[in-house]
Amino acid sequence: MLSNIRIVLVQTYHPGNIGASARAMKTMGLADLVLVNPRCFPDSEASRLAAGAEDVIDSARVVASLREAVSDCVQVVGASARLRSLPLPHYDEPETMARELVASAASDPVALVFGRERFGLTNDEIRCCSHQVSIPANPDYGILNLSQAVQVLAYETFKAWRQHPDSHYRPVRPAADRQPTREQLDHFHAHLSRVMQASGFLTQPHARTEAQLQALFSRAQPSRKELSLLRGLLSSLEEPREEG
Repeated sequence: MLSNIRIVLVQTYHPGNIGASARAMKTMGLADLVLVNPRCFPDSEASRLAAGAEDVIDSARVVASLREAVSDCVQVVGASARLRSLPLPHYDEPETMARELVASAASDPVALVFGRERFGLTNDEIRCCSHQVSIPANPDYGILNLSQAVQVLAYETFKAWRQHPDSHYRPVRPAADRQPTREQLDHFHAHLSRVMQASGFLTQPHARTEAQLQALFSRAQPSRKELSLLRGLLSSLEEPREEG
């Protein structure tokens, strides 16, 4: 199950933070590290600060976009110091997030996403996530270093896994009952957007409307079977009707 839990770092500026994050991961049994457009990698500073977790560094994958990094994941949690305008489901407590993440990881890949050192994740990147999570901290000084944030959420995830040993052997659900991947959801939202525009519901770009609908489906968490049903409904609306 832990092998299904991915840590994604977006545009990390200091290579040392990559190494320190890899070390934080390994102490909690995590090994899947994906880097989105790091400023400098590979780098000797990353390897030096990994301090025994060089294997995590050596196996890290570098990709061009966050969408690519999480396309096969069924749950993507963005770590954010504050709520953004996008009304995604939000975890106020990392412990709650970790329990649900571990449950999803029993059958499919999931991801924890961390943004840039200075300003975190952009709103467009948050839209690639299914949930947000905040780490409770001193309201007068709630700034965590990137690797510290990775350590806190990795610890909560490892604790949730360790405290629920029965979940290690949870039978895999049929594919139709499992959650859709982010790629499958992206295709659905693109399909929904086409139908809304063709029907006249959207007469011009309405980013806010589409973002609210994406958040609605994130909260609903449809299964793959239910998403297929929705796609079928949209396809039926696209088909030309014969005149009587």
